[in-house]
Amino acid sequence: QHLHKPEPKLKEQVKDVFKDMGKKSYSSAKNFAVVAAVYTGVECCIESYRATNDLYNSASAGCITGAILAAKNGPRLTVGGCAGFAAFSTAIDWYMRERH
Repeated sequence: QHLHKPEPKLKEQVKDVFKDMGKKSYSSAKNFAVVAAVYTGVECCIESYRATNDLYNSASAGCITGAILAAKNGPRLTVGGCAGFAAFSTAIDWYMRERH
């Protein structure tokens, strides 16, 4: 004899979906904040040390940030994180500079 569990009501389903969305949004926001804080801090230190504002700062800060964020995943992914984040941050910085 099977006991059939009734389907949750639409209101409960919607409530559960929004609750799950809220948790995932909060988690994504925290992760984005960590990435932004690391990148901004590193770029600020590099810019202060070099006393100049150019694309090399973005590339260097991107590489260091990508490497830091990927470091626990092994050397191959650390290098990939460095290269990927450096390329991305340099491209964004170049685009923002070209607009002005």
